[in-house]
Amino acid sequence: MMQLPFQIDLSGQVAVVTGGSGIIGGMFCRALSKCGAKIAVLGRKAENGRPVVEDIQAEGGEAVTIAANVLDRESLEAAKQKILEKWGKINILVNCAGGAVKSAEIPQDQLADYEEGTLNFFTTDMENVRRELDLNLSGTMLPTQIFGECMINQENANIINISSMGAYGPLTRIPGYSGAKAAVSNFTEWAANYFARSGIRVNAIAPGFFQTTQNHNLHFNPDGTPTPRSQKIIDSTPMRKYGEPEDLIGALLFLVSPKGSSFVTGVVLPVDGGFHCYLGV
Repeated sequence: MMQLPFQIDLSGQVAVVTGGSGIIGGMFCRALSKCGAKIAVLGRKAENGRPVVEDIQAEGGEAVTIAANVLDRESLEAAKQKILEKWGKINILVNCAGGAVKSAEIPQDQLADYEEGTLNFFTTDMENVRRELDLNLSGTMLPTQIFGECMINQENANIINISSMGAYGPLTRIPGYSGAKAAVSNFTEWAANYFARSGIRVNAIAPGFFQTTQNHNLHFNPDGTPTPRSQKIIDSTPMRKYGEPEDLIGALLFLVSPKGSSFVTGVVLPVDGGFHCYLGV
């Protein structure tokens, strides 16, 4: 059972979470539900969101799962219509869909490390990079267009985007992802200004490096020791460890709090153990 770091009251409010069937998105759905919000779990396949909905319902919450593609206007419009027909309003939008595209990754940190016969920057397929930019930037802007329109002057209207450490400085091997997340941070600040007198606050969370079941084998050897790249991450994090996904919940609850952050907008909040402010010396 999820334990919240602190409680806020979202009773009667409706939250839409894109990517709501994922690890972080699902966690956000459960946290917002425990605060009293009704939850629309959005994902490419509705069935993927059913475990999240079942968890919420088992604790007495109210939630639905809806199929929607964050890059497809028609599916988002249809999702909005279903939500409005069921609950009549939308107060909170969490743009959690996004991520890196594996095929857009560059295998080496520097060109000098290139080995004959392997891929490098010059052989990178730009179509994969475009997919990465679309998924993260367009996949944030389009849901904001669709759902934001019915949030104008709504009670506690909040949009939360997901940025990254790559927005503060380019991470090696993933220039497309870093550029896309920098654009998400920029869009967050732009939208905060644009909606400021229309009753919508817009903020973002910038996660650092988090340990999950899915990425454990990528970051750690079978004996539990960190891989060389993982050791670089730990050495560059002043707290000298990876975060736990639950560490993001407090940031979310603070930013959507109707009282605690009512004068906060345009913020990109790092949750990273100090990674963004450490230069290595």
